[in-house]
Amino acid sequence: MGTRESKQYLLLKDKPIIIHTLEVFERMPMVQEIVLVTGAEDINRCTEWISEYGLRKVVKVIPGGSERQQSVYKGLMEISTEWVMVHDGVRPFVEPEQIEACCRKAMLSGAAVLAVPVKDTIKQVSGSGMIEATPDRRSLWAIHTPQAFRLSDLKKAHEQAETDGFTGTDDSMLIERMGIPVAVVEGSYTNIKITTPEDLDYAAFMLKHRGEKNT
Repeated sequence: MGTRESKQYLLLKDKPIIIHTLEVFERMPMVQEIVLVTGAEDINRCTEWISEYGLRKVVKVIPGGSERQQSVYKGLMEISTEWVMVHDGVRPFVEPEQIEACCRKAMLSGAAVLAVPVKDTIKQVSGSGMIEATPDRRSLWAIHTPQAFRLSDLKKAHEQAETDGFTGTDDSMLIERMGIPVAVVEGSYTNIKITTPEDLDYAAFMLKHRGEKNT
């Protein structure tokens, strides 16, 4: 993002991005509890925001690890429900209907992720910058969050990855290593991950547009 402030704490319409994200899950009847995993130095302000914005379902705010995978595992150890969803704090525009569809699919198949079909042609490129292959775009999906799993399965997947010294790019990758099929639920292209200044500008536009639609 190129800012001193971590991207999840940047303001979006006078409210931290992470609060926008948490509020989506707070309003969902099927969500029983939320554990927020953050940096140790950010626990106090996150706790204050949770009180300020009345987020009653956030049961704990805990420090994460040095890597994302370690942080997720720490969060899993604080969850008491049978099923769990893992979500990026900088995806504030996920729709409740999509969250519920992802969770329902996981309960039927064992694991599920939100994703969207890839729009662009994808090239596999060598280390020297030469195209090696063009995968069939019809089989390619961009994976989003939330990702939903049986809690016991995801814990085992993380523990096995730790034993094997394996680091995945997302949680479904760890589940796949366990031989558990992961279903894809089609989400929305508006479920953006805010990682660049351009994303922040687009997020402000989306929030303004949604506000105008609701007035």
